[in-house]
Amino acid sequence: MFSGEYHSAFKGRGMAFSEVREYQYGDDVRNIDWNVTARLNHPYVKVFEEERELTVMLLIDVSGSHLFGTTTQYKSELIAEIAATLAFSAIYNNDKVGVIMFSDRIEKFIPPQKGSSHILRIIRELIGFRPTGHGTDIAEALRYFTNIVKKRSTAFLISDMYDDDYANAMKIAANKHELAVLRIDDPRERTLPKIGLTAFEDMETGNLRWVDTSSKMVREAYAEHYTLYQDTCNQLLEKYGIDHTTITTGEDFVKPLIALFKMRGSV
Repeated sequence: MFSGEYHSAFKGRGMAFSEVREYQYGDDVRNIDWNVTARLNHPYVKVFEEERELTVMLLIDVSGSHLFGTTTQYKSELIAEIAATLAFSAIYNNDKVGVIMFSDRIEKFIPPQKGSSHILRIIRELIGFRPTGHGTDIAEALRYFTNIVKKRSTAFLISDMYDDDYANAMKIAANKHELAVLRIDDPRERTLPKIGLTAFEDMETGNLRWVDTSSKMVREAYAEHYTLYQDTCNQLLEKYGIDHTTITTGEDFVKPLIALFKMRGSV
């Protein structure tokens, strides 16, 4: 079922040049091949066909904030499951799959290829990879992606989006490629529990801060900050026409993905 939704959403969205033929009444004049027309002294048009092979790129955030989870899994484990599912769906539809793992630097690049052995390599990396960096630089990942992948591709950015300086890089990537953002979160990131004075450690910087969670004002400020972050991210993605969804640890990730694919397939 999942592969079927993937197919309808992402197959045949690109157009590739096929041939030229004589102009016929009703043809789009924008497709006239002026070089051939001038040479043969008769109007000819370019014929395009749907591209049947896509390149799918997975941009995977492996920063320290993903080593967090308060349900049945860490965010990093959920990301690995999602990435593996997307990779298998792509291979099932005869598409190439590549991976860019990033933190505050580019950690690993796996060039796009086909085949089950390639997918198994990706899954091994997803499970066993240990990043060098701990911070997050989404802009650097997007810049690397747009520079190294020349052909238009379908890309999934899988991250909790804890960064604040990626708007321009996001705009450029979305203009060059079909980009979708899968934002990963955990229920405890939305609200603080009332458990008194508690030490919180930033998983990306290692900074430690004591917080009085018994304070209603503190809990409300925390929840307000999360809502602001979420709204700001959504507004940016919608501004540039980027499809997106939020997937939460401990929940079924297939449902929001299928909903996203159905939305894309109906466009």
